[in-house]
Amino acid sequence: MRSMRKKVVLHRKPALTPVQSTLGRLAMGSLAAGVVMLGGCSSPESTSVTPTTSSQETNAAGDDSNAAPNTASGEKLKIAVIPKGLSHAFWQTVRKGADDAGSQMNAQIIWNGPASEAEIGKQVQIVEDAITQKVDGIVLAPIDRKALVAVIEKASTQKVPLVIFDSDADTTKRLSFVATDNYKGGQLAARRMAEIVGRKGKVGQVPVQPNSQSTGDRENGFEDTLKKEFPQIKVVRSQYGFSDRAKSLAAAEDMLTANPDMVGIFGPNESSAVGALGALRSRNRVGKIKIVGFDSANQLVDALKSGDLDSLVLQDPYKMGFEGVKAIVDSKAGKKVPARIDTGVTLVTKANMDTPENQKLLNVK
Repeated sequence: MRSMRKKVVLHRKPALTPVQSTLGRLAMGSLAAGVVMLGGCSSPESTSVTPTTSSQETNAAGDDSNAAPNTASGEKLKIAVIPKGLSHAFWQTVRKGADDAGSQMNAQIIWNGPASEAEIGKQVQIVEDAITQKVDGIVLAPIDRKALVAVIEKASTQKVPLVIFDSDADTTKRLSFVATDNYKGGQLAARRMAEIVGRKGKVGQVPVQPNSQSTGDRENGFEDTLKKEFPQIKVVRSQYGFSDRAKSLAAAEDMLTANPDMVGIFGPNESSAVGALGALRSRNRVGKIKIVGFDSANQLVDALKSGDLDSLVLQDPYKMGFEGVKAIVDSKAGKKVPARIDTGVTLVTKANMDTPENQKLLNVK
């Protein structure tokens, strides 16, 4: 603060009474305390951590610090984080990562998404609203790789930096893509499935949703790998489960009815894995038909412990939320942001589920 010198003019005043003198001293003491308090608030504290990342580039300054950027007003950045839905445990873990990043980087996180992953129009409207509200950045997991393109490109036109996480869209008008290598995740599931079914037989999968880049890549990685590396395994598909446990259950049951000789099922997301597990339990086929799932939920973790489910391919949703927010903050600070940030993928079985690293990914409650 700039100090101002003022000319002080002294005037002779009548002598104060004892009461007036005491009141004057109290008033001066309060004023001095107020000045100290204001001085202590002039520079807010910030904390920082450096998470392990799979970024392919470093920023232009070569500094990967999480310190908050300096802004002229000192106000927090407002960052909208928009998941595909709100119901799955996966999205709640994303939220924790985003909130932690916001707390450490002086950013306000505005968390909002459709109730279910089938509400494409609702998600489009939420992104539109974020643009209208002139947020400082958007972190988005598009439900549909095609339907969200127009609003993503609108954000670019309006100079609102936008990071896509989890599932990509058919546009390059984004700051960065923060996600699992989902095709690789499908490959891990395929090789595990081949191992546990003896490299032959009929296996099925419960696909998630049309035009979902993330789950589509998993499904393709699974089928392509089995076809190429294990030609004695035939893959069949059920109807889509639409990220809904009840619909996935019905789809899995119909597939089992049509293919009674099936030896394994792949559930490429939380709801499809839960649905497949329910179908096998209802028909008393657990153990006879092997299950490989994708993502974590308490019900799936319990099944992994009991042996009802063989394995889970796990992502790091916490890291997606954290790195998505960090990319916006870094961009606003003038740092270079990687175009692609790979958050990793891991196969977890009953044998390795108790390691500290895998317990964190399982997010056991």
